Amino acid sequence: MRGSIACPDAGSLRYGGNTSCLEVRCGDALLILDGGTGIRYLGQALGPARLKAEILLTHTHFDHVCGLPFFAPFFDPANSFRMWSGHLAGRLTTKEAMTGLMMSPFHPVPPEIFQAAVEFRDFAAGDVLEPAPGVRVKTAPLNHPDGACGYRIEFAGRSIAYVTDTEHVPGRLDANILGLIEKADVFIYDATYTDEEFDAKMGMGHSTWQEGARLADAAGAGLYVAFHHEPAHDDQFLDIVAAALGVRRPGSLLAREGLILKPAEVAPGAKSSVTRVTAP
Repeated sequence: MRGSIACPDAGSLRYGGNTSCLEVRCGDALLILDGGTGIRYLGQALGPARLKAEILLTHTHFDHVCGLPFFAPFFDPANSFRMWSGHLAGRLTTKEAMTGLMMSPFHPVPPEIFQAAVEFRDFAAGDVLEPAPGVRVKTAPLNHPDGACGYRIEFAGRSIAYVTDTEHVPGRLDANILGLIEKADVFIYDATYTDEEFDAKMGMGHSTWQEGARLADAAGAGLYVAFHHEPAHDDQFLDIVAAALGVRRPGSLLAREGLILKPAEVAPGAKSSVTRVTAP
């Protein structure tokens, strides 16, 4: 849930310091969103069970991919993965980007060290993907240096939108994002800064928690989760943001490491956006 660089220090114990990685379960299908430092811990949690999973990268900036070489399931020949990216079209492929990440002198071994079957898939942001039976993934381009891709995952009447690393234009809601998040049950958004900080941070490719709330309201999204916290924002600062967010859009959350979101039992005719929230 952290952005830009991992910050495993005393000031981030409650919200966490690892960079972006989410686990999404759609029935028997496992989807992994981004491969920041958090993916190392996901690999440990998944354990030795045989895995088949889809890894969807928003983009290949270091904080979103630096955990991939340390994802233990890549080293088990019983496992298989497909790694997708949609922001590189016309420049290089997902496999080339991964090879560059693990190239000397920056990393001691290349991706060929992986023993699992790892297939690389390229697409263009805006495409609709079907990575697993019954799973539909809509995509959209985001406003970020070197490009980025937002995702909306739909399965069994539920939807989760993951929109991180994007810079908004003040006073104008992003139409690409609005189309992606319309009435989504869960909306996870790049809330790196506050509106008060934003003017000094323009050009860095990130947004604010307040802009996320404005988007959620306009699109009729359900649970809004503020994500990709600025490394300089410690637990005390994020507590202040969480309180302000609760007033601005009641029921919204700040992402925390280890947070688990599960669909609630919904009676016929009730809103499907109702969620049950648990955390370890």
